[in-house]
Amino acid sequence: MKKLLCIQALRHLRQIAQETSGEVVYALGRQPAVLRTFSQRLSRGFNDAISGFNDDGWSVMGGDGIEDVVIACNSTKKIRNTSNAGITFGAPGGIICAKASMLLQSVPPAVLVRFLREHRSEWADYNIDAYLASSLKTSACSLPGLRPMRFSEGQMIMPLAHTVENEEILEVVRLEGQPLTHDEALLSRDIHLLQLCTGIDEKSVGSSFQLVFAPIDEHFPDDAPLISSGFRVIPLDVKTDGVSSGRTLDLASSLDVGSAAPQASGESPDDCSLRSVLTIAFQFPYEMHLQDSVAAMARQYVRSVISAVQRVSMAISPSQSGLNAGHRMLSGFPEAATLARWVCQSYHYHLGMELLNQSDGAGEALLKMLWHHPDAVLCCSFKEKPMFTFANKAGLDMLETSLVALQDLTLDKIFDESGRKALFSDISKLMEQGYAYLPSGVCMSGMGRHVSFDQAVAWKVLGEDSNIHCLAFCFVNWSFV
Repeated sequence: MKKLLCIQALRHLRQIAQETSGEVVYALGRQPAVLRTFSQRLSRGFNDAISGFNDDGWSVMGGDGIEDVVIACNSTKKIRNTSNAGITFGAPGGIICAKASMLLQSVPPAVLVRFLREHRSEWADYNIDAYLASSLKTSACSLPGLRPMRFSEGQMIMPLAHTVENEEILEVVRLEGQPLTHDEALLSRDIHLLQLCTGIDEKSVGSSFQLVFAPIDEHFPDDAPLISSGFRVIPLDVKTDGVSSGRTLDLASSLDVGSAAPQASGESPDDCSLRSVLTIAFQFPYEMHLQDSVAAMARQYVRSVISAVQRVSMAISPSQSGLNAGHRMLSGFPEAATLARWVCQSYHYHLGMELLNQSDGAGEALLKMLWHHPDAVLCCSFKEKPMFTFANKAGLDMLETSLVALQDLTLDKIFDESGRKALFSDISKLMEQGYAYLPSGVCMSGMGRHVSFDQAVAWKVLGEDSNIHCLAFCFVNWSFV
């Protein structure tokens, strides 16, 4: 522990030294000291919510008999603009905090936090985010549901700052809201969150991993008031050698192990016995006459978040990784090795050339070659709304996602309007001759970043019965813009 604290202190000093010397340049023209203050305020607000000390004004409210979620209120806590203490943001009643803890078994903390960061629509409710964002306005808050909105699943992350070794990242998240009525379409319904991520790198050796966020005004003033909510994972079994026992749930975890997979599963009890405690805390401003309603809403929301996290935890557990997990996630699809063979055979059948330099491989050897192919290879279902089902390592990097979350992305989501038009114009050619070339262009990653590519080719993947099993795409020489 002493060694870990010394390492963290040295990293912090190194960070300040590089900021002072001008080696680090941050986005939006923000001064490093200001951004560091934002990180500290987010952390302090989250720590205050989790601790809930009576001396700080917190008191526990009566529950509904099921003590899985603790509800505490703080009527003395106000959200103020630091430059003008006379202006109070949010509801005059105070703050309600709904929090819960759960034990995680065999779930790598870094992978879980990264998934929660990259796929907010899997667990968050846009209406709740809108309610929290309304606390920044001086007008009275109303309960969510009075002005329902759809969450478009559009999430764009804009980096602000990061530490030298990326163990801590500060960023702005923009959530796109879709209005339900024509009148609301005239108004911007996007929500902006200031977000702090700690320990999302799997090699992180910190004592905790967390994702903390707070709604902010789109103009993002330096003295923006913050109401912190989020997740914190604290490992209970910390390796003394400082090496993380977490693994990503993608094909790499099985490909890199290869034939030694059985040995790894039998001789690496640390992966299967990895234990950690996840703490969830959400803060909600309230008006005095709505205290009970907001408390009930907060309890129900945190329970829904817990259910979502439990589903995600089951999917990303190392015990579920490898090709068998890939087979389960590709519901109805063949094993990954068979799919790789079909992809390569169909490419040769339609285009008359080899996709891989060495196409004489078979089984897992062929899959390994496809996995490490430098161009992004993606497969999507052959349906009205094609959904991605497989990607090699380059494909996952291009989409900035993992094999777990790949099915969250659909083909139309990664293309802009011009890209979709180009794709749809070649659909008939693809169906007729079995393949089609797409000109150079730009697509979107799952994180909203623009990706350029020199060329793309699409082809039909045929199964053993010569029927279309899925569609495959290969993006050549791609790079982030």
